[in-house]
Amino acid sequence: MHTIEHFDDLLRIARAQPEPQRLLLVFASAGLPDQPSPRQQAQFAQAQGGTLEPLLCVDKKPAEIASFAALLEESHTLEAPLPQPWSLVFVAALGGVLHEEPSDAQVDAQLHRMVESIRGGMVNAYLPFNRQGQPVQLQPG
Repeated sequence: MHTIEHFDDLLRIARAQPEPQRLLLVFASAGLPDQPSPRQQAQFAQAQGGTLEPLLCVDKKPAEIASFAALLEESHTLEAPLPQPWSLVFVAALGGVLHEEPSDAQVDAQLHRMVESIRGGMVNAYLPFNRQGQPVQLQPG
């Protein structure tokens, strides 16, 4: 069993897999719903609640990411035109079969499912990391 205490642990695990992997990354911001209640505002101020809004998604082979620090640096360029910076990156791995990596169509379909799931608050299937590369435990609101 592998313990993931940092994004770089996930990279090591993905690189060690016998089948080729594609890491699916959805960068999301945390915010408040339209017309939040005082309770929602207070919880959000204490990083205890809010909504998630996917901002962008990409897929990468594990070898294309040198480290979380490199991914963070690259994300600065990607988020420049966005209305707000990302707060969390959700990660899933899509493994190949018989030494063939997943097709672009499979990757695109899974990224679309991830975005819709995150938008709907269904995030249990993904590993969320903060901007320091640390895993985050999300609680249903």
